[in-house]
Amino acid sequence: MSEPTVAPIAADPAGFPGPDELAAALERTGYLPDEGLATAAYLALVMHRPLFLEGEAGVGKTALAHALAQITGRPIYRLQCYEGLEASQALYDWDFGRQLLHLRAAEAAHATTDTESLEASLYDRRFLLARPLLQALEDSPSVLLVDEVDRADDEFEAFLLEVLSDFTISIPELGTVRATTPPLVVLTSNRTREVHDALKRRCLYHWLQHPDFDREVAILRRRLPDVTEQLAREVARATATLRTLDLLKPPGIAESMDWATALHTLGARDLDPDLAARTLGAVLKYREDTERVQSLAKGAIFGG
Repeated sequence: MSEPTVAPIAADPAGFPGPDELAAALERTGYLPDEGLATAAYLALVMHRPLFLEGEAGVGKTALAHALAQITGRPIYRLQCYEGLEASQALYDWDFGRQLLHLRAAEAAHATTDTESLEASLYDRRFLLARPLLQALEDSPSVLLVDEVDRADDEFEAFLLEVLSDFTISIPELGTVRATTPPLVVLTSNRTREVHDALKRRCLYHWLQHPDFDREVAILRRRLPDVTEQLAREVARATATLRTLDLLKPPGIAESMDWATALHTLGARDLDPDLAARTLGAVLKYREDTERVQSLAKGAIFGG
């Protein structure tokens, strides 16, 4: 008995033959992925599977979603998760203010005799406030960014899993909304808590690490072209050192860019230890971290 054959997955309409071409397109936006991340993003596109990105804050998880939206020409809808987030805040809500105005207008026009028709008109699509999940399904194809899903409650995580299973939303008053083309879903987590395995199994998974020295220099030079190469290299080296100090919040690439920008704004062409110490607020976000760094020899961390 012959082995069953698996039909090949068609290339995404965005027109990327493979991960290398996708990586090149991302680089043109200023986002420099490594091979593993480019491959994961490509597979998410062509397999229509959510991409679950996990890693420390500031490593480029959210930025990847925006870059993917840019290179595919898709609109992006962002759902920022937080504790207590409810389904109605992610799906849709009714505009009660407009419904009330509509009801008063009907009363003024003496059009309230047919109560069934009046009640039905109150739940017309024009009174529906679409939230990110519904927007992403209606505006197909799109990119749906579910940011910091680890901050949401277990109940919302279970609801999200149901939506991502078939990309369908049921609105009792209007019917069922189904995405013509499944959105490219990017979920991010800073790992403040463990996300349930059921959600992870639904997704393609990738762990984002801090970039190595050469990649971080390349990112700084690409995103901040006015910053000198010397300053970019010294900021990247100092940031890498800060990440080894067991800080409460190790700096990510976002903080590295902020630091280089702050130093450049003050006229620096290289990393002067005194100026670096005065601008720590751009790269460190906790008092304890700042005090720890200031207690160490500046020259050992910042050079000079």
